[in-house]
Amino acid sequence: MLTRKAAVLTGLAVLAVVVIAFGAAIGGRFISVLKVLGSTLPPMESEIFWKIRVPRVCTAFLAGSGLALSGMAFQALFRNALAEPFTLGVASGASFGAALYVRFGVPFAVLGVSGTSMCAFLGAALAISLVYGLSKARKGLSAASMLLAGVAVSYSFSSAILFTQYVSSPTHSLQILRWVMGGLEVVGFRTVLDMLPFVLIGSAVIVYLTHELNLLSTGEDLATSRGVDVKRVKRLLFLATSLMVGGIVSFCGPIGFVGLMAPHMCRMVIGSDHRYLAPASILFGGIFLTLCDMLARVVIAPAEIPVGVVTALLGGPFFLWLLLTGSSERSIA
Repeated sequence: MLTRKAAVLTGLAVLAVVVIAFGAAIGGRFISVLKVLGSTLPPMESEIFWKIRVPRVCTAFLAGSGLALSGMAFQALFRNALAEPFTLGVASGASFGAALYVRFGVPFAVLGVSGTSMCAFLGAALAISLVYGLSKARKGLSAASMLLAGVAVSYSFSSAILFTQYVSSPTHSLQILRWVMGGLEVVGFRTVLDMLPFVLIGSAVIVYLTHELNLLSTGEDLATSRGVDVKRVKRLLFLATSLMVGGIVSFCGPIGFVGLMAPHMCRMVIGSDHRYLAPASILFGGIFLTLCDMLARVVIAPAEIPVGVVTALLGGPFFLWLLLTGSSERSIA
């Protein structure tokens, strides 16, 4: 069994390299990787490849990895197969922050990070604080209270976004609508470098706590009997995961369903042991979002579809499949 899991992880790693290479090559115009390796690209194609294609693929892979790993952690934390990063209102909070920035149109940047991204992250942090405070005040830091608080906060911010859009000018309203669809349009590696610390720190915390995740997914009582400080671990996982998602959403917009689909697909292949499921989710999440972005670039080329629309089109049927097959009701342990 160990050999099979190692083979799966090796296969995913190889596939990730292939997808990243082809992801940078495919777009409105195909750019041969062989020409890149042979240094025979024309100057204009070289600029496109290194300043647009490669940073975009890196952003997609990094965001997909973080969202998938976050979904895996939330599903174990809540013991709910339908839990995903946006369950706790992080995406809605970030979207509301970005909507306010667009509505009032006061341009600013902090250390090179755009005002939209800064306001989006502040909105995500506000959502995290509200969910944490509400769940702790109501019933302690239980999974059920956190989930309910997250749903309530998400709906509240979604309503606030609609109101902000309604009182905005047509131009600002369209900008808000475009942002909440999610997108990976980047130039240069600045977005990758700004997003990297959030993903690295959040991933490190989750991977470090994979043993505790295995115990939490079987039940809090069993985890406590095995010496796990359940409240401390849940608090650490919740904050680290939510901040990672907030960082991703602040730069890429809300890209839904990656955290729902990727961990489920990996679980069906590699099993529920989080020591192996975590690296599988990191690799497959990055592969999945990179492929979705490739699809978004070529379906109606030279125009592009927002990648959040592609993941939503795939995620809706997948969600229904989980419900109809009863997969959402099975234990994830």
